[in-house]
Amino acid sequence: MSDVGSDEFDDERGKLGEYDGGRNGAGERHGAGRAVLPNGDVYQGGYESGRRHGQGTYCFKNGARYVGDYYQNMKHGHGTFYYPDGSKYEGLWVEDLRQGHGLYTYPNGDAYEGEWLHHMRHGQGIYNYQETVSKYKGSWVNGKMESAGEYIHSNNRYMGNFVNNNPSGPGKYVFDGCEQHGEYRPAEQDRAEGEWGESVSPAILKWIPKCVTDLTLWTGTHTSCAEKDRASAEAEN
Repeated sequence: MSDVGSDEFDDERGKLGEYDGGRNGAGERHGAGRAVLPNGDVYQGGYESGRRHGQGTYCFKNGARYVGDYYQNMKHGHGTFYYPDGSKYEGLWVEDLRQGHGLYTYPNGDAYEGEWLHHMRHGQGIYNYQETVSKYKGSWVNGKMESAGEYIHSNNRYMGNFVNNNPSGPGKYVFDGCEQHGEYRPAEQDRAEGEWGESVSPAILKWIPKCVTDLTLWTGTHTSCAEKDRASAEAEN
């Protein structure tokens, strides 16, 4: 759903809607006030020169609600948005968009806390899966897991690079006392093609193990098993 409030009749020129509150010398809404918009939405809070400004609460007729900062009629600053489906976002806004640090709780209990840009998960963040109690911690680009990250489970964790929400290329599984190095590759399969010859079946990824080593520090780049063997040999000498 849209979380942008209606401005269609948010002035007095159309003689529509209701307003009770302060005004300035020009007759514009100014200071604290309460407005009932023609579409049934209700806003109560600060105004400046006819625009929602400062702290306010905007109640949508569908049950959604925003409580927080406004700047020139836009959600801007810190605020909390309660969605009709039970989800909630609490964090920073820039010109009506989730942007900056924020926590989004989804209807199924999943939660994402981290950076946002233009309403999408973007930057560093942690996504917690309610059902499996697992989590992804790492980089996001335009709402998707990209670049360095890790899947953290109850008995192990995977550390590596991600492309389009999936692990890709070299990485490692870390267990209690050891780690298994390898890489994810697309599995060989017959894949359906679209009308113009493009692939329409999702790729199936296969984990290819390479070696098992003692625990090592993850730096975001992969070290081959041969390099690890050489390092171990040099340390013994």
